[in-house]
Order: sequence, then structure tokens, then C-alpha cells
Amino acid sequence: MNSENIAHYLSDISAKVNEYIENNLLVSKGELSQNLCEAVRYSALAGGKRIRPALCIITAQVFGFSSEAVMRAACAFEFIHTYSLIHDDLPAMDNDDYRRGKLTNHKIYGEATAILAGDALLTLAFEWLSDLTNYGISSDKATRIISIAAKASGSMGMIGGQMLDLESENNKIDLIALEKIHKSKTGALIVAPTLTGAILAGATDEEIDVLKDYAEKIGLLFQIADDILDVEGDAQKMGKAIGKDKVLGKATFPAILGIKDSHKYAQKIREQALNVLSKLTLQTDKLEQLAGFFISRKN
Repeated sequence: MNSENIAHYLSDISAKVNEYIENNLLVSKGELSQNLCEAVRYSALAGGKRIRPALCIITAQVFGFSSEAVMRAACAFEFIHTYSLIHDDLPAMDNDDYRRGKLTNHKIYGEATAILAGDALLTLAFEWLSDLTNYGISSDKATRIISIAAKASGSMGMIGGQMLDLESENNKIDLIALEKIHKSKTGALIVAPTLTGAILAGATDEEIDVLKDYAEKIGLLFQIADDILDVEGDAQKMGKAIGKDKVLGKATFPAILGIKDSHKYAQKIREQALNVLSKLTLQTDKLEQLAGFFISRKN
């Protein structure tokens, strides 16, 4: 499968995820604030690559497993990701006006509603994960997945990484410190849906360990590409402003390594990810192609 085919495949998954969210996300029926529901749906249905749901779905497919439980878990991780974007865009954080080519949530609904919309998506994610037992998943598996999601999105994962990222602004740090930031900030929410797909499909602990190693590497790869795009990307294709990392004094791979060496480093990490996958005696072509897609992406 070449890069064009994997892009098409991801687009197909994205369409299915969008349809499922559209049909199942909360709507106001009198007992909920109409404004809150609209704000939640605005960001949850604003598009995006749906990489985290795709990782959950593709990993489950590697083991020959497909069910509505996989889709619900996949969407739960997208809710966590979307909540983080709503909060990241707030004036107190990155202060962005556009996300995915549209006005950010707080620009439409105000800061207070945006905060609550993010909170609602985060808690909804855990509601959906806890409901996996209603979709044929054992309570042991559901509990394990909930624990993984909580750690990935909390102080030991995404939130902790975001705090380290804020603290590094306008400070000189080395590559090891930068990778530590992004293993948590970005990587944790790449690893979690990957492991979830494997757990739902009944993978062995040994297989899960291999996939964790792979996901950690492509999480780092995703962030390197993101940092490069903030320098070389097209704002129209990105759907948001570029060059903000430098303005905010953020620690990035181009800032530490330079653009040329950042590209080289991305290729090195990609090769490491592929080497890890070779340990699995399964059809992992889509996971292999994802590593290449992360490098070549334009948004």
C-alpha cells in the first residue's frame, strides 16, 4: 500500500468516524443546554485527520477484529483529543483563532462555554469507554482500557506534557528534554488508542509491548512533522496559523536541530518504527504506511 492508498484509507476511516459521531454525539432534548451541545458538536465535527481513531481501528484490524466497540473506543480517544485542542486554543494557552480551517471554539461560543465544551468531551470519552461492556467487551478489558486512557490524558501523559511544554517556552532545552515533553504531550494519546485496539482484539502481552514501542516512535514522528510544518507548512492547508512556535518561544525540533536535521531525524525514527513492527508475525502494512504518511503529510 503506497502513501496515496493509505491516505485514501485514512479518509475512509475518517468518514466513518464522522458519521458515527454525528449520529451518536449528545444533542439537547430539553435537559441539556442547547448552547453547550452546539459547542461540543461544533468542535467534535469540525473535521481533522482522525489519526487516533484510525490507530485504534487499524490495530484491531491487524488482529482480525472489528466491532462497534472498536468504533466507540476510537471515538472516545477523538473526544479526548478534541477537548485538548479546544483548551489549547484558549487565550491562556496558545491563543489561536483558527483550528482545522474554522474559527476556534472560544471565538464562536466564548471562553467559558469553550472550557465547558472541552470538559464535556473529556468526561463523555470516559462514559463511552465505560460503556464498552454493553458492546461485548469484558469488564476486565474495559477497565484496562479506561486506565490506559486516564494515564494517557492526565498528569502523567498529555496534560503533564503540556505543562512541561509551557514551562520550556523561551528556555533552552536539549533533545532529550524535548522528547520527554512530546512522549507525554503528543505520544501518550497516540500510544493509548493503539494499545486499545490491540486489547479489544485480544492481543498477547508480548504483541502489546511491541505495539507500544511502535506507537511511541510514531508519536514522536508525528510531533517532529508537526514542528516542521509550523516552519515550512502552508497555512491554508494546515487550517491554522503557522510560525507561532517561534513567536511563542516554544522548544521544537527545528529550533534544536535545524530544519535539515529535523527531516533526517524523522527518517531515522521512521526506520526504527518499521524495525519494531517487523517483530510481529502479522500483516502490518497499514501501520507501516502510517509511519511514512506522518512524514509526508501536509497538514
